[in-house]
Amino acid sequence: MSLADEFGNAPGQLQTALDAGINALDRWASITFDQYSLHRFSEDGSIFWVRNGKTLTVKGSFHYATDRSQAEDETIGVNTVIFTALEEVTEFNSIESNILWISDFIAPSGAVLKVAFSKRSAYYSQAEVWHYSGFSVYPALQSQLVSSASDLPAGPIVSNSLPIWLSQHQMAPVYASFLVPENIVPPYITAHITPEGTTALQPFPLYRWTTSPPTGAQLAQMTSSQLMRDQVRLTLYGFNAQQVEQFKAQLIDYSMNTDTFGFCSDLEVRDAKRNQTEISALAQKKTIDLLASYYMGAADALARRLILSAAVSITL
Repeated sequence: MSLADEFGNAPGQLQTALDAGINALDRWASITFDQYSLHRFSEDGSIFWVRNGKTLTVKGSFHYATDRSQAEDETIGVNTVIFTALEEVTEFNSIESNILWISDFIAPSGAVLKVAFSKRSAYYSQAEVWHYSGFSVYPALQSQLVSSASDLPAGPIVSNSLPIWLSQHQMAPVYASFLVPENIVPPYITAHITPEGTTALQPFPLYRWTTSPPTGAQLAQMTSSQLMRDQVRLTLYGFNAQQVEQFKAQLIDYSMNTDTFGFCSDLEVRDAKRNQTEISALAQKKTIDLLASYYMGAADALARRLILSAAVSITL
């Protein structure tokens, strides 16, 4: 009889041995996880995760591997984490895209890692041991984790023209690039502003304050205006030829009627290729590339109007 057969006939023996080993490794540790809910700013599409007060305590141990990454603006340890539990964590099994379970893990170096868990790894039924894979949140992104809704920023995050394009949602919802919700279906639009495509047409901004020199409180409330230009790509899914012409006309009308932005180029519409081999079909995908000029103060004011018109949205 094979060793696997022996354990197959007596799974309790293997489970008992592994449980003892896990308890020896983690010193009978109990790990506390905090639940975070997704919050999306409607004014500029920024994503935050808000701790909602729900907690979970599970016995188990952490195992992690670290790779060091060095870039121009940061040096970080990229950590992959496995959490081994002595019992099934049903809360992890039902994780949705708008929920994260996060635990603070102190590494041997003394660094505190915020470890997020989103799925279960391979499960060995004979051992009755559960493994859950997680990842450490990069230090640069830990500012997107907040303790409560009251800690969310009061104003827009972006400094470019993105609020202008997010407001063009009369025909379909518009999302910031890389922040499109999971598994949505057309029609929808994404707005991508190339970071290196933002250019100042006015060398210095015009600041407005009531006294000179400004006080600290006035600096916090100071407004400014500067003529800028952005390189913008709008990607449209689910639009036919007539609908994309209607969308172009909407952009032109908005520019002429509000003077919020101006065109520094023509509106180039291209049919893009987005295929799926299994159904031998192409998606209705189009792109519009343009150069747009705008005053930074106008984009900020539009974002703030969107804040006032939109309720805070925290997805539980």
